[in-house]
Amino acid sequence: MRTWIEIDKKRIEKNYQVFRKLISPKCKLMAIVKSNAYGHSLVDFSLLIDDLVDYFGVDSIVEAERLRESGIKKPILVLGYTVNEKIESAIKNDITLTIPDFNTLKIVNKLPRKPKVHLKIDTGMHRQGFFLSEIPKLIKNINFPVEGIYTHFAAAKSPLHQKATIKQCQNFQKAIEMFESSGFKNLIKHASATSGTITFPQAHFDMVRIGIGLYGIWPSSEVKEYYQSKIKLSPVLSWKTIITQIKKLPKNSYVGYNFSEKVKRDSKIAILPIGYWHGYPYSLSSVGYVVVRKQKAKVIGRVCMDMTMVDVTDIKGVKVGDKVSLIDDIVTSDDIAKTIKTSTYEVITRINPKIKRIIV
Repeated sequence: MRTWIEIDKKRIEKNYQVFRKLISPKCKLMAIVKSNAYGHSLVDFSLLIDDLVDYFGVDSIVEAERLRESGIKKPILVLGYTVNEKIESAIKNDITLTIPDFNTLKIVNKLPRKPKVHLKIDTGMHRQGFFLSEIPKLIKNINFPVEGIYTHFAAAKSPLHQKATIKQCQNFQKAIEMFESSGFKNLIKHASATSGTITFPQAHFDMVRIGIGLYGIWPSSEVKEYYQSKIKLSPVLSWKTIITQIKKLPKNSYVGYNFSEKVKRDSKIAILPIGYWHGYPYSLSSVGYVVVRKQKAKVIGRVCMDMTMVDVTDIKGVKVGDKVSLIDDIVTSDDIAKTIKTSTYEVITRINPKIKRIIV
């Protein structure tokens, strides 16, 4: 193989145990595996944790169908929008849908058979969900059982917005009281994702939704700074490739498209068979690093569509066929995100899903 992703099974289990210990024995744990399990392979990752978690969360009905086809029988909640023609599939495959607005509610009300549903409450993020002021009308217009209600915190990962998160939690509590006082019983109530689970134990409710943390990545630098002495997360994903060619260049030679970088000494350049088509960021051109023989090698010139050049002048013994790490414990996805000024979430979810994932 020219490039592949390695998924560390033991680290998945370690990360799961971190979050299991943070919540009460009665609190359910939903694994968020949307967006190809954050780049880790939807089906492969889900099968690895199926025996551990209580629930799965995905973005779309298509992702949920793939989990059912793979043999996953645990409850699955679709967090995103479901098109009308896919609602029947949700019913057939026992997939739970989110109702975030009155238009979706109207459609479900008209169905002879109803899917399982969770209602999304907008407590302040102003993305999906019903406002608190709409709940009386919502309650009046529901003509079917509701399995759960949930909300999402806008900034639980930021210590600058603690008061706002507490306010959202209070708003959600008000919503719960409105539903329960109207006769809705045994609702699964959930609000916290990875950040909220770590930073707001009062907001665990009946279930937590763990995404980025299961993959061993901190949700933000602020959460990492405050909590890394208390809990340890272990990155699950490493991305590998190989050296396909080595070139020796004299001083002042140019490398890459538009002769974008000039070497300042006699240099040795290794060619890697990966590029931005594979999900390796173009913005790492001339600034990124990979790992060759446990040493960092700088990206030189522009990242191409299917190839990238790195400077291995100072690394002894380099040869064609050597393994190269694009993401590992030396150059992490966090490091890449900081270098190109984006989020770690974007770095890992942009890795091409066609690249083979291998469980190690």
